[in-house]
Amino acid sequence: MAAQAGGSGVPTGGEVDGTDDVADLFRALGRQIKVARVRAGMSQKELGDRLGYGEETISSVERGRRTPQPELLVAVDELLGCGGLLAAAAEDVERARARRRVRHPEWFRDYARLEAEAVELCYFANQAVPGLFQTKEYARAVFASRQPLFDEETIEQRVTARMARQELMTRWPPPTVSAIIQESVLRQPFGGLHVQRGQLERLRKTGDLRHVEIQVMPTTSQDHAGMGGPFTLLTPKGKPQVAYLEVQHISRLITDPDEVRVLAAKYGSIRGQALTPRESLRLIEKMLGDL
Repeated sequence: MAAQAGGSGVPTGGEVDGTDDVADLFRALGRQIKVARVRAGMSQKELGDRLGYGEETISSVERGRRTPQPELLVAVDELLGCGGLLAAAAEDVERARARRRVRHPEWFRDYARLEAEAVELCYFANQAVPGLFQTKEYARAVFASRQPLFDEETIEQRVTARMARQELMTRWPPPTVSAIIQESVLRQPFGGLHVQRGQLERLRKTGDLRHVEIQVMPTTSQDHAGMGGPFTLLTPKGKPQVAYLEVQHISRLITDPDEVRVLAAKYGSIRGQALTPRESLRLIEKMLGDL
């Protein structure tokens, strides 16, 4: 999260990105703050000193580069006598921030749109539990461990967006979902033992759903067709199957039929080499018993 620039005021929020309606709202409010400040004959430093903020913070908000927090809007409104104009916008800012939190990174949006209309999803995961199965705590640990580091606001945005994606698991009719997860992923206490336990419990419950099959690729397997890394196969409603790759913060949506066919064949091989769904759930239960 962007650090507050001096004083004892409340957090000001992170940098504003993009040129969408949310950013437009924040820029408009920044201009209104500037007009009220100039009308009152105050400099940015003077306003900041009166409210407990740094000069740079006031400058950034006025230029639309920082989110104008509701607390700041109320404080400016009262100090500069705006008659409730800025205070009334506090709820709009909260709603705008909520919309922003569920936005996906630009590079992920094409996949997210296809995923939302998918009738079938197939995952092979050998680095982390697939996003649709993650608990909030596990997802937060994933994003917090990212290098270069995310700030706290970005972490919360990514976690919220990931949790919102999981709504497709409970819609009707639900997509058919299968996932093959490397055993070592489940044994790693990612985020701590309490996070690991919560994640294993989520997988055990999710594996009982009628439209979901979870398989574990055991570390003892002598055959492994998935050494090339993780991938996802996705079939949107009424459209051909596509594939998605993501590694080292580089993503690729694959639509070429021949490339998708190769990955689909590979998925079939991995599925045959993994434990059956029943065996996999028993292994997950054993892991829980060992914690």
